[in-house]
Amino acid sequence: MTGVVNINEARVNMAVRRAYRNWKTQFQEDFGRDTRLCDISDKTLAQLALGKDESTFYLFDVIMNLQSLGSGFEFSALKPQEKMAVMDQYLFLLDRTRFEYMKRLGWLEAYPGEEHAMVDLVLQFEELAPRLQAATPLLSRNHKAYAQFRRMSAFEREELIRKLIPEALKEIQDHSKTL
Repeated sequence: MTGVVNINEARVNMAVRRAYRNWKTQFQEDFGRDTRLCDISDKTLAQLALGKDESTFYLFDVIMNLQSLGSGFEFSALKPQEKMAVMDQYLFLLDRTRFEYMKRLGWLEAYPGEEHAMVDLVLQFEELAPRLQAATPLLSRNHKAYAQFRRMSAFEREELIRKLIPEALKEIQDHSKTL
C-alpha cells in the first residue's frame, strides 16, 4: 500500500462532490471543499442571496448532501426535526450570502464567518453558528449610516444591518438584470 486513506476525509470529499454537483451544472463554476462565499462569482452570489425558488433549492441541496440527508429535491420528505435543522442552516447560509453581497456593494467591511468555507459552515454548524450569529457585521466607514452605527448598541447595530437587507435585495435584482 502506498498510503493510508482517512475514511472521514474520504466521506467528506464524496459529500462535497455530491453537494456541489448541481451547482457546477447550474452556475458553470468550480466549487470545492475550500470554497468560501468570497470565491463565488457575483452572478451566482446574487442568485443565492435572493433566497427565492431555485436558489433555495441550491442551498438546501448543499446542506442536505453534506449532512447525508439526500438531495435538495427530497426536502419535503424529511422528518420534521430534520426539516427544522436544514431550515436553520439554510437561514444561516442565506444570511452569510447576503452579507457577502453587501460587502461587495461596499456596505460592509466584514461579516462573521466570511473566513470559513461553506462546507465548514454546514458541517460545523452546531459549533460555529452560535458564535457567528451573536456577532454583528461591521458596517463600512463609507456607508451613509456609519456615524449612527458607531453610536448604537450591539442590538441596534444588528437591527440596522437587518434593515439594509431589503435595500440590498433590490440592488441585487436591479444588478441581476444587467448580468
